[in-house]
Amino acid sequence: MRPELAQAIDLLRGNAPEDVEKAIGLLQNTVYSFSMKVCGHPEDAEDTMQEVLYRSLKHLAKLDEPRAMAVWLYTVTRNRCWRMRRKSTHAPRQTLSLDELMPDDAEMAQLLADTSEQPEGHLLRSEEHRLLHEAVLRIPPQLRIVLVLHDMEELSTEEVAQILDLQPGTVRVRLHRARLSVRKELQRPTEAPTQAAQAVKTPPRRSRRRQRQRPHECRELFAYLSEYLDGRLEAPTRESMRGHIEACSSCVAFVRDLRAAVDRCRSLKADCNPAALHRLQSVLTREYMRLLGIPALEKSGTKM
Repeated sequence: MRPELAQAIDLLRGNAPEDVEKAIGLLQNTVYSFSMKVCGHPEDAEDTMQEVLYRSLKHLAKLDEPRAMAVWLYTVTRNRCWRMRRKSTHAPRQTLSLDELMPDDAEMAQLLADTSEQPEGHLLRSEEHRLLHEAVLRIPPQLRIVLVLHDMEELSTEEVAQILDLQPGTVRVRLHRARLSVRKELQRPTEAPTQAAQAVKTPPRRSRRRQRQRPHECRELFAYLSEYLDGRLEAPTRESMRGHIEACSSCVAFVRDLRAAVDRCRSLKADCNPAALHRLQSVLTREYMRLLGIPALEKSGTKM
């Protein structure tokens, strides 16, 4: 969970105008960032930020626990995003099967040949941020929102399940497919639209599946890679998978690439225009103080 939510609750408890203003700023960044990652339109993200926070003001004082704040805020924001979302220019043409998400022989050869350092722990350059965001927007919406909530907004499986009204097991399945999908999209970030369209049409699906057949042990392991990376597996299963991965150069390369994709997603930032944030922050602070019956210009017991 984003630490900003806990900070905001602490700041709101004292009801001091300057602290309330800081808390509102933290919540603005949270709502805008989430909206932008899910929908990809700055105007929609700003509108969502404004409406969600304005409608949430009367509830903020009642949310005295970070988990409750997270569930409330992300649920309201998700509902608003879903109502106003536009057709994304990066919308996926089709939902790929698990077999199609596995690398084909050419891609696997490239992964095996690439022994360079992965970009884990490094700040992404502006262009890399853009390409990563576009890759996230190309995966199906029902997978994208799970990826954003879990890997980018740092919510637990149980919190994501509550926000999306899903079973935790369904969240884990969608998260795995989302990670595989965004990893695959990151393999072709610079394709021209015409090339991408041709790639979808050719070769035929049946021949693509034949090319992507992996050894049986690798295929079985493939379905549980996210559970393995997140440390969710029971010890015997985890050790068995580790033994296979360490002995299989293809699996080593794929796990490394998948882990790098997850780490890149966790590094993605979506910041709002500071001027727009400041204008709304002042308005929301005054309205929140009015709802509490506290003069907006009063700070630490002294009128200005």
